[in-house]
Amino acid sequence: MDPRELTLLVTGAASALYGSLPAEDLAVLGAVLTQLGDTLATLAAQKAWLESGREKEK
Repeated sequence: MDPRELTLLVTGAASALYGSLPAEDLAVLGAVLTQLGDTLATLAAQKAWLESGREKEK
């Protein structure tokens, strides 16, 4: 998928959710998705670090 298509998809999903959820639910969903993204980034970074062999040097 082209990066621009991905951003359009995410923007469309956000717009659809905005039109169908109350503000309080949007805030909670936003916080949950932020935590999900941060956790996935942490897992990916840790996996890359372990696969690079750098952890064996310690």
